[in-house]
Amino acid sequence: MKKLFITIAAVLLTATSMAQSLERMQWFNEPESWEIKDGTLIMDVTPHSDFWRISHYGFTVDDGPVLYTTRGGEFEVKVKISGDYVTRFDQAGLMIRIDKENYVKAGIEYVDGKYNLSAVVTHHTSDWSVIKLDKPVPFVWIKALRRLDAIEIFYSFDDKEYTMMRNCWMEDNTPVMVGMMAACPDGEGFKAKFEHFQIKHLPDQRRLEWLEKH
Repeated sequence: MKKLFITIAAVLLTATSMAQSLERMQWFNEPESWEIKDGTLIMDVTPHSDFWRISHYGFTVDDGPVLYTTRGGEFEVKVKISGDYVTRFDQAGLMIRIDKENYVKAGIEYVDGKYNLSAVVTHHTSDWSVIKLDKPVPFVWIKALRRLDAIEIFYSFDDKEYTMMRNCWMEDNTPVMVGMMAACPDGEGFKAKFEHFQIKHLPDQRRLEWLEKH
């Protein structure tokens, strides 16, 4: 009975910690309406908001909402994403960001009536890569690993089998904002939902290599 009580207490503590961790995170461009309930973030995405810098379109915007925490080392982050996408370029995903000129956003994006897995990598100027999906999906899992000077981005539809969608450079040994982002460049907003957001610390790769040699 004592062991059962300890197990239940540990589960409750874990669930509480997850909810509290979202509540302790900070907003960048806080939307007008949002809520956190049972470890889930639901936001009304700010109309006519986006993240993009210069290339192709010739403009810079940096006004989409992001709920974030800060990490200084290597980590794995993942989240389950869903949304009521209705207008071209409606999007939701993960954001890993140093500053306005250096960030990665990756998730799902609605373009011309199609669902796309989307990644934008910005180092002074932005680029955009997409994987078009054959049909709408109710949700997608996005996972990112920060290792040394690289960000590896994966997607999954079941949180079991993950497929890489992008590998890009990001300056290492530099603190980053890590969190959940959404944007609505063309429309009047939509609801985005983020579930099971979690970050796992990874030991520094260079230090591990040093320890093996000494």
